[in-house]
Amino acid sequence: MKFVVLLMSEGEMPAWDQQTPEQQAAAMQRHDDFGAACAAREGVSILTGEALDGAPTVVRTRGGQRTVTEGPYAEAVEQLGGFYVVETPDLETLLELTEHLPPYDLQLSPIGEVPES
Repeated sequence: MKFVVLLMSEGEMPAWDQQTPEQQAAAMQRHDDFGAACAAREGVSILTGEALDGAPTVVRTRGGQRTVTEGPYAEAVEQLGGFYVVETPDLETLLELTEHLPPYDLQLSPIGEVPES
């Protein structure tokens, strides 16, 4: 199964730009630990992952009209800071592995397979 792991916010941590260099280094080490734990687990691989930088561009379609704005949805409390795409045998394995990440708020969503035509 493939899952996208969305790093939704810093959770219990201060915002990145408010962390000390030591806190930032510890958070990066947790990402390294997550990668190592995934690599060590049979049947698990990180297919891709990136930190996001800068304000997103939001595209909305309402009544057939498309609007493009800078920045996240105004009603969004959490901001997407990065993601991983992980192939894993099941959700339980992924839940165990995400314990290696910093204490972010996470969203784990399965990725559907597109049937071949």
